Order: sequence, then structure tokens, then C-alpha cells
Amino acid sequence: MIIGACGQIGVELTLALRNLYGNHNVIATDIREEHPLLKDTGPYLVLNATDAVTTHRIVKKEGITQIYLLAALLSATAEHTPKRAWHINTQCLLQTLELGVQEKLNKIFWPSSIAVFGPSTPRDNTPQQTIIEPHTVYGISKYASELWCQYCHQRWGLDVRSLRYPGLISWKSEPGGGTTDYAVEIYHEALKNNHYSCFLSEQTYLPMMYMDDAIRGTIELMESPAEKIKTRMAYNLAAMSFSPKEIAIAIQKHYPGFTIDYKPDFRQEIADGWPASIDDTAARNDWGWKHEFDIDKMTADMFLHLNNKYKEHLVVM
Repeated sequence: MIIGACGQIGVELTLALRNLYGNHNVIATDIREEHPLLKDTGPYLVLNATDAVTTHRIVKKEGITQIYLLAALLSATAEHTPKRAWHINTQCLLQTLELGVQEKLNKIFWPSSIAVFGPSTPRDNTPQQTIIEPHTVYGISKYASELWCQYCHQRWGLDVRSLRYPGLISWKSEPGGGTTDYAVEIYHEALKNNHYSCFLSEQTYLPMMYMDDAIRGTIELMESPAEKIKTRMAYNLAAMSFSPKEIAIAIQKHYPGFTIDYKPDFRQEIADGWPASIDDTAARNDWGWKHEFDIDKMTADMFLHLNNKYKEHLVVM
């Protein structure tokens, strides 16, 4: 069962899990209307992620053995409604963990984020275990939740697994309110307008990952034998780090006329408190994580798919 299946991660993870386990063995849920890419691929239910009673009823009725909890308010959106973000981001997890213990679920996946790190964290090659003092409500909620995951594993043996995702880039889903979403928006704007106004400065380096790698890494983590999972908080996960200037250069290799300017807003302060690069040695050693996409390979694949999406709206290059 996937909670939050229509979000940026959820759509592609749902499709990948249905391909792995069979369409009718993966129940997708979200509070909103079913995403077009999920239609006719398997069962879909409208569900408020904070509704513990209905969630429990679905788990019992459908014989659910694994839950992927993806529902959350992301970093930039959460800063506008901190209390609501804290409630949604923590309450959904706490009730899912409780459900996991009560129903003896086989596994639970819950995503953390590089947002758990803060200004006092080493910015370069941020290690798995380090100073963690987040300065956003999103990061605070993620770090507190990591500790809850660890606690439930230690106390009740609950097999809950997690990844600290970097910024994720995908052609299938629209940006969802995150600080790293510029790296999704920039491709759309390149095709629609041949120009992008970036809300971060040109030299803001952040860890990033193509969604194909993120989905594969998630499934590899969940498919790994329990004895290989050495941390029950969340694994650092990394692929590449780049700045807005560098992604613009990668885009210009395909569209030389593309231009970019920089108008940093409140999200700049958030980004400045996050790592520039991540050390994910633990994930690579424990369960064999290895990324496949770099910035050039990702850019080529993004345009391969987005060109079809925007073929009727392409600007003259």
C-alpha cells in the first residue's frame, strides 16, 4: 500500500512496484484525484493520510503486508504553514508505525531528506553520522521521525527502512513545493520559454538525483535482507551535486539559446543550510547502492521525454 501515491515520488514508485509485484497487489492511495499516469494500472483509493481509522481498515481488509508512506508537506511549502506541516509530517508516520506494530507488517518505508541537516553540519561530503541541527520545520519533522523509526525498530522489532533523499528530478511529475525543485522547473521552462529565472543563486551546490535512480534505490533497499540494514534511522543517498549554473550549461548543450537569470528568494536561506554533497558510503557498503545517472545523462533523458510532452509548445530555438 502506498500512501501519497500521486506525489513526485509516489507516481513512479507505484508504477515500479506494480511492475514488480503485479498491478492488483499494489494499492495506491492519496487525498487527491488519481494521477493520470496511474489510471487503469491498478487499484486506487482516496485517503486522507492522517485518517488512522480508515487507513487501518484498508490494511485489514486488503491484507496489506508493506506500507510505503510518502505523504508530506515539502520544505518550501512547509515554511508557510509550520504547525500544519509538523502535524501532517509526524502524525502520518506515528500512526503508520503504530499500525505496523499492531498488524505485524512485514516492512514499512518512509522517506527522510537531506533537510535533516542544518547550517552546523559539514557541507562537503556530509557523513552518515554527523551534527544534525535542521533549521526548517520540514527538516525538524524529518529528524524527529527518523528517531521514531529507530525507536520502533529497537523496541518492537518493526522493520522500518528509510533514505535521506537528495533533490529529486523527474519528467513525469510536476514540482511539489521543495527547495530543490528548481532543477525540475528549469527543464520545463527551457522547453516552454527558452529561459528560466532561478530562485537560487548560480553557485548554490546541492545534492541531486534522477528519479530513476531514486526509485531503483528505494526498491533495492526494501528488497535487501534485514541483516544488511545497519541503520534504522535513514541512509544517506547520493548521486551527483551541481549548481544552477552547471545545470544551465548542461541544458545549453542541447539548446544553445537557453538563458538563465538568478533571483534568489526565501528558499536561498533554506538551501544555504543544506549540504553541498553527501557521503553515502554506508548505503553502498551495506546493501550495494550505486547510482547510474550523472548530470549529462539525466539531461539527455529528461529532454527525450519532455520533448514529446511539449512538442506543441516548443519555442523556436
